Amino acid sequence: MPPPTPSTPAPPRAEALPQPSASRWVAVGFEQLPGWSADRSAEIWPALLKSCDRPPPAWVTLCAEARLTVPADDAATRQWLAQRLQPYRVEAPDGTAEGLLTGYFEPLIDASRTRHGAYQVPLHAPPPDLGQRKPYWTRQQLDTLPAAQAALRGREIAYVADPLDALLLQIQGSGRLRFQGNDGRVQTVRVAFAGHNDQPYASVGRWLINQGELKADGANWPAIKDWTKRNPKRVQEMLWANPRVVFFREEPLPDPSVGPRGAQGVPLTPGRSIAVDPKSVPYGTFVWLDSTEPLSSTALQRLVLAQDTGSAITGAVRADYFWGWAEGAEAQAGRMKQPLRLWVLWPKTAGR
Repeated sequence: MPPPTPSTPAPPRAEALPQPSASRWVAVGFEQLPGWSADRSAEIWPALLKSCDRPPPAWVTLCAEARLTVPADDAATRQWLAQRLQPYRVEAPDGTAEGLLTGYFEPLIDASRTRHGAYQVPLHAPPPDLGQRKPYWTRQQLDTLPAAQAALRGREIAYVADPLDALLLQIQGSGRLRFQGNDGRVQTVRVAFAGHNDQPYASVGRWLINQGELKADGANWPAIKDWTKRNPKRVQEMLWANPRVVFFREEPLPDPSVGPRGAQGVPLTPGRSIAVDPKSVPYGTFVWLDSTEPLSSTALQRLVLAQDTGSAITGAVRADYFWGWAEGAEAQAGRMKQPLRLWVLWPKTAGR
């Protein structure tokens, strides 16, 4: 076949299929996606348009089309996607196709600008010498060593009343702080992830299991909170078991309906954004989940977008489901440890 002339449009460029180091992808048909025809697929469109603000190279063409499209309903959305995307089952390199789905959310916590009364636990902006010391001080060192404490002096963003609230913000990676002024006015801001101390993350739930304090199937966030209420003298010991400390930056919150930014750099959408291991699934990729909800065991089969990551989110079939910030989000996220299968949907190559 002769090469195209200037008057003949060139065929569309084939988008290369990624070669993830932590997973392998196996091509399948849409009929293999459990529950595909029952999803309220049109709900994915706002999350897709947010992803398209920072599209990966393979998604530029699809995003350009998406910006010109308003699907009429769920069926029309599925048809549009099926014409442009190819599903792939995600497996570990050894062929394992089952993994773990956990959940996260954006907490809302009362805070103070100054240390007083019950508000004694600081949240910090990154210290000026963070990049000069690798790894940085551990959590215990930052709490006890004068030199480490000096590095954080003046970096306080706010104070919260419960050390578990501070830990929760660090685990979730962002949150909302509610300040109440002397005049009764309430201000809500967001604290977003701004770095960490380069120490390994260790689960306090796992520590409690190893200590014989909680059973493996019951080490969820509500159970951890209950344990701290019953063992106030051991809370510090538990916190020090996790050497990682997260630092924050304060951001205004002009629109409370907009979620925090994930690792892709776009706002997260409750129920339609997940955190993944980018070595398994690239940011901005459509993902089909097959799992269950934690409190009801109702099937959780839906289309989501890989828009975030986390230090504990590693492996091929592994995801963290973003529940948002509404009432009930903490309860769902805190108890979520569900079996998972997942598929990625990738732009079709030319001619397919």
